[in-house]
Amino acid sequence: MNLGPMEVIVILIVALLIFGPKNLPKLGKALGKTVKNVREGMSGDDDKKKDEEKATETEAHLEEASSEEASTASEAGVVFCPKCGAKNPADAAFCSKCGAKLTKPEAAETADTEE
Repeated sequence: MNLGPMEVIVILIVALLIFGPKNLPKLGKALGKTVKNVREGMSGDDDKKKDEEKATETEAHLEEASSEEASTASEAGVVFCPKCGAKNPADAAFCSKCGAKLTKPEAAETADTEE
């Protein structure tokens, strides 16, 4: 399916006769946008995979950071809200930001030491 220079010239002449000289630039612009969108669509799958990998890495870093904060917070007398993540005093029963019931870290620590 190779097109030689004569075939390309014939196709351009037919397009010029059908669409006219005023509409030919519009047609070329529309064709160019279509080709660009197809190329972006074909490479879009790779971009989605990269975005998913980045999101997974970010979630892992957040989990590590929150576990480190939780361990240092339990030593400092601070409790984090399980719903919104806000810092609260260790003696608080409810979150000062969202009102959710707070779990006491001492209960978990005493259960571990009793076993």
